[in-house]
Amino acid sequence: MSVCGGPGDAAAPRLRPRAALMARRPELLCGAAIVLGCAFLIALKVTCSRAKDVTMPAKLPVNFFSPRSAVIDLFRGQLDYAEQLRQDSEIVLYFFYAPWCGQSIAAREEIEHVASRLSDQVLFVAVNCWWNQGKCRKQKHFFYFPVIHLYHQSFGPIEYKGPMSAVYIEKFVRRVMTPLLYISSRSKLLDFLSNYEPGVVGFFEFNASPQPPGYLTFFTSALHSLKKDYLGTMRFGVVTDKRVAEEISLVHSGSVYLHRHANTSLIYPKDIMNFTAENICKWALENREMLIRWLRPHGGKSLLLNNELKKGPALLIFIPYNPLAEIHPLLDEITKVALEYHKCNKSQAAEADIQPAGDSDSPAFDSSVTDAQLKFSETFPIAKYPCCNTVVLPQWHSISRTHNVCELCVNQTLGVKPNKVHVPHCNFLEIEAALDSFYLQEHTFFQVISNTIECSNFLSFYSPFSYYTACCRTVNRHFLSLMSSEKTIFETPKVAFSSHGKKDNTQFSIPHIEDRNCFIPDLNISSMNITGLSCRTNKTLNLYLLDSNLFWIYAERLGASRSTHLKEFAAIVDLKEEVHYVLDQNQSLVGPTLETFIKNFSVLYSPLKRHLVDDPSVHFDEEHVVTEVTTSTFHQTVFLSAKNVLLLYYAQWCGFCASLNHIFIQLARLLPPDSFTVARIDVTRNDLPWEFMTDRLPTILFFPHQRKEQSVKFPEDFSVNLPNLLKFILHHSSLSPSEPCTKECLHRESVLQQGHISHLEREIQKLRSEISALHQAHDQLEAQLSEARREEQRLQQQKHTLEKQHKTLQLHSEQLQATYDQKNQELLEMAEKLQELADASENLLKENALLRILVASRGGKLQSKDEIEEPLQSEQTLPEDNDISLSTATAALEEKRIDNIDTIETEHSSGNRTE
Repeated sequence: MSVCGGPGDAAAPRLRPRAALMARRPELLCGAAIVLGCAFLIALKVTCSRAKDVTMPAKLPVNFFSPRSAVIDLFRGQLDYAEQLRQDSEIVLYFFYAPWCGQSIAAREEIEHVASRLSDQVLFVAVNCWWNQGKCRKQKHFFYFPVIHLYHQSFGPIEYKGPMSAVYIEKFVRRVMTPLLYISSRSKLLDFLSNYEPGVVGFFEFNASPQPPGYLTFFTSALHSLKKDYLGTMRFGVVTDKRVAEEISLVHSGSVYLHRHANTSLIYPKDIMNFTAENICKWALENREMLIRWLRPHGGKSLLLNNELKKGPALLIFIPYNPLAEIHPLLDEITKVALEYHKCNKSQAAEADIQPAGDSDSPAFDSSVTDAQLKFSETFPIAKYPCCNTVVLPQWHSISRTHNVCELCVNQTLGVKPNKVHVPHCNFLEIEAALDSFYLQEHTFFQVISNTIECSNFLSFYSPFSYYTACCRTVNRHFLSLMSSEKTIFETPKVAFSSHGKKDNTQFSIPHIEDRNCFIPDLNISSMNITGLSCRTNKTLNLYLLDSNLFWIYAERLGASRSTHLKEFAAIVDLKEEVHYVLDQNQSLVGPTLETFIKNFSVLYSPLKRHLVDDPSVHFDEEHVVTEVTTSTFHQTVFLSAKNVLLLYYAQWCGFCASLNHIFIQLARLLPPDSFTVARIDVTRNDLPWEFMTDRLPTILFFPHQRKEQSVKFPEDFSVNLPNLLKFILHHSSLSPSEPCTKECLHRESVLQQGHISHLEREIQKLRSEISALHQAHDQLEAQLSEARREEQRLQQQKHTLEKQHKTLQLHSEQLQATYDQKNQELLEMAEKLQELADASENLLKENALLRILVASRGGKLQSKDEIEEPLQSEQTLPEDNDISLSTATAALEEKRIDNIDTIETEHSSGNRTE
C-alpha cells in the first residue's frame, strides 16, 4: 500500500479537520485569504525587483578606417591613448566621428586622401566619440559630427570648420604647419603684399640671439588667427633682413606691420597695447581690410548669406578654385579689379577735366549748348571741391526765382568762398544733412538774375558747430531743358522728381544730380574710370567669391545655366531693392568684363535689366485645361494673346491654392477656349516684373482682351467659387464705357457677347441634362439605400437572435464543462480505487500460490510418512496431532481467504451503489 500512497495520503486526514473548522468559522477563511494575498504580492515584488532590463546590449564598435590606412583609428574611443600620441608628435589632427553619421562617412575618404599625402609630417588620429563606453563620449560633448581639431605642439585645439573637401583640409593643415611665411627678399615682400588677403609682417633680427624677443609671441598670434578665422584669410609673414624691413618702415626688431591696400597701413602700437599673442591677433582682425571675401555656406540652414547680403549690394563671383594651386590667373584679375574699385586715395572723381560735349552730327547739340557747358565748367570748378554736390533747384524753392543751380560744399568754415576740403572722398550722409539744412533755409541772395556766382554760408540744421557753403548762379534755361530731355540724356520713364527726393508736380523739375555724368551729356559709361568707384557712388558693392566646384547650386538658383561646362558666373544681388543682375554668360569672366558690369550697376540710371528666374522644369501639355505659365511664357501667354486671361498666383506650399484647383478646372471647361484662357503661375519659382507681383496667395488677376493694361484683381472679400468667378469675368470682359466705340466696334462687341451667351446657353443646357441625370441617379441611390436600410434592420434582428442563441449555447457549454470536470474527477478517483483493488488481488494471488506450495509440500511429506510404517505406537499419536494441526491451519487460511473475498465484494457493491 505504501507504493501507491505517499505523503499526501498521510497529510489529507490532518487537513480535513482544519477545513471543517474553517467552514464552521468563515472569518478564519477570510484571514487566511488575506495572508496568502499579501504573501503573493511580496513574492511578486521581490521577483520584479530582481528582474533585469530587457534591452539588447550595444554592439562592439568596429574599425571605421581601413587597417592599411595612414589614420590611427581609435574606434573604442580611447581618448587617453590619443592624448599620449599627441605628446610625441608636433602636428596632430584629430578626427572625431560617429559611425552612423553620413557626413562622417563622406569625410572619411577625404581624410584618408589628406593623410596619404601628409602622414610623414602630421599624425592623423580618428576617435569614435559615439560609443557609450568610450572615454571620448564621456568627456567630449559634441553637438555635430564630424569634428576636426588640430594641435601645433601644445597649442590647440584649432577647430576646422571649412568644407569637408580634401584640398581645403590639406590647405588648412599646411597653414597650421607653417603659420609664418619667411620673407627673405624684396621681391617676396612685394608678392606677399600684393595678395588680396590681409597681410601681417613681423620684423625680427636673429643675429643677436637664436630666438629674438617677441618672436614666439608673434608665432603664437599667427596660430591664434587660425583659431579665430578658420578660413585663413589673414596671412602672417616674418622678415629677418633689416633692409627688407625698411621697405615697409620697420626699423626696430619686434615691430609688426599690417598692410592695407585702400587705407593707410598700420604698425602695432606697443606703447598702447601689451605685446601678447591675443592682442596682436585681435588688433589685426579688427583693423584688417577685406576687399574681397570668400563665402563658404555649409549647406544647411544658416543665416550666412542673409547677413552678408543685408550689408548692401553684393557682387557674387563663382569661379573654380583649387586651394593647393600655386597660381590663380582668374583670381588675380578679380583681385586687380577689386583693388582698383576700392582705391579711393587715387580716385579720379575730382581730377578729371570736363571735356566739351556734343556730336557734330547730332542736331540736339548746338553752339549755344557748347558755350553754356564751357561757361558752366569754367564757373564751377568741380575738380577743386571733391566734397561738393551740384544741386538743380526745384521751382518751389525761394532761391529758384533768381538762381537755378547751386554747388553745396560740406564741412566749411566761415568765409565767402568754399575752402579746399582735404578728405579723400565725400561722405554722402553729410551731403544728405547739408541738403536738408539748405532746403530749410530761406536765403534770398540778390534779386537780380546774373551770370556771376553768389556764395553764402549757413549754419547746419543738425549741428550748431558746422557750416555749409552754397554757391549759386543762373544757368541758361535752354541748357537745363537739354538736361531734362529724355531723348538726349536719360532713357527713363516720364516721372519727374525734384531735388532731394521731394515730389513735385511741375513738369520742368530736374532730378537731383549725384554724379557729374548725369549733368554732362557726353560722359558715358565707357569713359567712367573704375578706380575709386566705390567712393564715388552710393551704390557701393561688396565683393564675394564662391567656389563653383562646391556651391554651383547657388549660381543655378541665381540664373546660371545648368548645361555649361565652364563653371564661371557673376551676379549682383541687391537685397534691399529685391533685384539681382546677371553677367551675360556668353562673355568670358575677365577683368574688363567685370569692370563694365560694375560700372553699369554704379551709374544713376543703370542699363542693367533685372534678371527674372525661370522654372525650367515645367513641361507644357496642350491637353491641360489650365495653362501653366512661367517667366519666359508670361508675356506671350498674357499680353500677346488675343484672349481674356484669368491668372492664378499660387505656390506649392499654399494649401488654400490647392483647394482652388477643381474650381479652376471647372471654370476652364465652362469658358469658351477660343476667347478665354485660364492659367496659373508658381511665384516661388518664377519671377515677374514688379507691377505683376503679389504679396499674398492665392491671388487672381484678370487681363481683359484688348485692355491688358487694365488688369483687375479678384476682390479679397468675395469667396472664390464658380458663380462668383463667372460674374467677375463676365463683368470685366465687356467693353469699358469710358472708351469711345464706333458702330463696327459695337457690332463686333455685340456679336462677341452673343457668341458668349450662346456658348453659355449650350453649357447651361449641358449642365441641366447632367443635373437631370444626377437626379435620376439620386433617386436610384435613394431606393437602393432604403432597401439597404431594410436589409440592415433584418440583419440586425438576426444578429440579436444569434447573440441570444450564442449566450444560451455558451451557458450550456459552461454547464457541460462543469459536468465533464466533475465526471472526470470521479473517474480519476475510481481509477485510483481500481488500482488499489488490482494491487490487493495480486497480493492475494501471491499468497494463494504460496499456500498451494505449502499444501503440496505437506502432502508430499504425509505421503512419505504413510509409506514408512513404524511399529512403534507412540509414534502414531504424533502424526495424528500433526494432522489435526495441519487441518486446523488449512481451515484457518481458507476462512481468511473467504473473508477477503467478501470484503472485496462488499466494497465493489458499495462502489456500484455510489455510481
